[in-house]
This record gives sequence, C-alpha cells and structure tokens, in this order.
Amino acid sequence: MIVYGPVPSMRLGQSIGVNNIPPKTCSYSCTYCQLGRTDRMQVKRRTFYKPEDICREAGAKLKQLEAENRHADCFSFVPDGEPTLDINLGAEIDLLKPFNIKIAVITNASLLWMDEVKEDLMKADWVSVSVDAAEEDIWRKIDRPHGALSHKEILNGMIEFSKEYQGTLVTETMLVGGVNDHEACIGKIAEQLSLIRPSKAYILVPTRPPAESSVKRASKSSLSSAARIIRNISGADVECITGDEKEEGFFFTESVADDLLSIASVHPVREDIIDKLLRKRKADKKIVTEMLEKGELLEFQYEGKKFYRKNIQE
Repeated sequence: MIVYGPVPSMRLGQSIGVNNIPPKTCSYSCTYCQLGRTDRMQVKRRTFYKPEDICREAGAKLKQLEAENRHADCFSFVPDGEPTLDINLGAEIDLLKPFNIKIAVITNASLLWMDEVKEDLMKADWVSVSVDAAEEDIWRKIDRPHGALSHKEILNGMIEFSKEYQGTLVTETMLVGGVNDHEACIGKIAEQLSLIRPSKAYILVPTRPPAESSVKRASKSSLSSAARIIRNISGADVECITGDEKEEGFFFTESVADDLLSIASVHPVREDIIDKLLRKRKADKKIVTEMLEKGELLEFQYEGKKFYRKNIQE
C-alpha cells in the first residue's frame, strides 16, 4: 500500500502518508531509525512507483475518509526510505495538488545539493530537513551516510534551498544521548540553523525501537540546554517533541489487518494503542497474534513498552 493512514502528527495534524519509496531504500542508515538498518543504500534517483498510481490511491483514501466523516490535514511524503530518491517526486506533488490539501515532505536533506531535488521540493507546502550534526565526524557516526555524500555539500544545499523556498521550512534534529547532545555539538548545529533560518526548529528524541540497541534518548537536562542554545544562537523558534502519540488520531477501516500493516510499515505502533483500536472496532487481538505467527509483524521492546512493526524483510 503506497498511501496509508491518516496517522496523527504533532506537527501536521491528521496526516495521510505517501510511501513513495520501497522498504529501507535510503541514502542514510541512521542509528536511531525506527525501521532498522538500511539494506539498500543509494544516492542515485530513479523511478519506484507510477505517479498515477499514487494519485489514484490518494483519491481513494480521501473518499474513504469522507465516507467515515473523517478529514485529513495534509499528504505527507514520509516513506520507508528517503523520499527525494524518487525521481518522480515533483510530478507526484503536482498530481496531488488538485485535491487542495497541504503537501509535506520530510527529508534527510542528503540530496539537496542537487538542483533537481530543490526544484521538486519547491512545489511542497511544508518541508522538514534533518540537521543531526554540523560536524562531519558526528554526522557520520549518527546518520551513517552513503560513502558518496559530502556533508559540506548537503549543508550548503540546505542553505541555498532556504533562500528560495516560499513554503514553510522546518528543521529536525534527533538528539541521541552521548552522541550529539553535548553543548559544543549543539552550538555548531545552532550556527547552521542560523543560516538556514527555519520557521521552527524541532528537537526530537528516539521514542520508538531504534536500529541500534545502544541508542538512548538524550536526557531532559540535555534537551533543555539544547533548546536554550539553539534559541540564543540561531534565534529560531524551538519546539521539543518527546511525547508519545495518542490512539485517538489513528484511523482504521473495517480492514484492520491491512490498515495495521500499512501504518506499521513506516510507523511502529505501541501495543496499548493497538489494543484500544481493536476494542473500538470490536476486533479480536488474535488478528495481531496471527500476523506475528505469519511473520507479517515483528514485536519489539523499547523503554519498557511493546511495539509492533511490519516485517519489511518479509
């Protein structure tokens, strides 16, 4: 399923996800990635799905929501990999525009040094770029990029894009305890953000099972310090996202198993949320048990909570 949801987003409201990239096809293999390690590292853009198929699924999803008296606030390109690897991204955004719903793209910004990627992202209403580190050694440690990428080119690409982009540009910084959460590192990130000038700088911590078990969320004191430093140096409006989603925002149709798989493919879901949704649909939890037995879902523990994620290796 290319189009899924909607899922609740703290930044975008009710978000219909557009999964325009196959599982784990990415230019990074971030240590904190909730989908595990990248097994298809690449930086060359190519075709993955037909833009017309994405548009058709998007239209069907909106009709489905309308029948349920539900709404969507935006389409979000936040797939199983890096969305800008899709050479048809710009064409897909053009096809979605007639639906008159805001279009967002969440990107690691690794390809923003390419003019064609800048042109595609210019069409979106809202773009989020990742700035996990402003120092190359820390960038390589936390984001584990494709060997062909240049950190300097990526940072410059973000700056150039920010000067021309007319939509809402935000940044996203994932703080991992003991890696990029010390004051010197945050200071460098803040200097970079002062050049990008985002409308908002989001600071996040890992809240779902990460690719590497050694990854821990930054402490509350580190978060508070990071927010203060970034505000003081960059002047950006800073917001910390550290909470967990609530079940009310998730949308399940009568096809509970299909919906769970589509959401869990890019959005690992907590056990308590699934339990509440199943009760609402008067569905038996044996649905989840059967999916685990078939190998369709995987079970993970993180910070004392149980999560379910689609088995993308299946």
